[in-house]
Amino acid sequence: MLAAGEAAPAQWAGLKFFNVYGPNELHKGSQMSVVPQFRKQILATGVSRLFKSYRDDYPDGGQLRDFVFVDDAVAIMLWLLDNPKVSGLFNAGSGKARSFADMAGAIFSALGREPNIEFVDMPEAIRDRYQYFTEARMERLRAAGYGRRSTSLEQGVGDYVTRYLNAADPYR
Repeated sequence: MLAAGEAAPAQWAGLKFFNVYGPNELHKGSQMSVVPQFRKQILATGVSRLFKSYRDDYPDGGQLRDFVFVDDAVAIMLWLLDNPKVSGLFNAGSGKARSFADMAGAIFSALGREPNIEFVDMPEAIRDRYQYFTEARMERLRAAGYGRRSTSLEQGVGDYVTRYLNAADPYR
């Protein structure tokens, strides 16, 4: 909040990032995106384990998240940098919620494998607080002039897995 009589900066922006995934996140340990976590599980066991649903309106593995490729999040920030007259609070997501089953399927595809998904019980401690749906509303950013389309889940995951996670050096 600005103090009385203070002028607002020439440009300001606040971004809410949704479920960002992509290269150079391995240092985050248990907080890295599900892509490297699921990939590791698939390579070790041949299976991706997803939570069962405890709501009638979502199938097992059908819990939805707005997964956004890191290149898209960076593109939003660079666009704001290139458009100094744009200020505001914006979501940084894909604008399209996708299921965990979709995510697992994209990883299997990038690994050249048929999907093999098992559904496991969700820990009771989180069942009543579990978020079944997140999706970035991108209207405000679009209205400000941002026009780039988001990378599809399949394309982003494919790129991340094949060019980075499967490479001898996943940071290159």
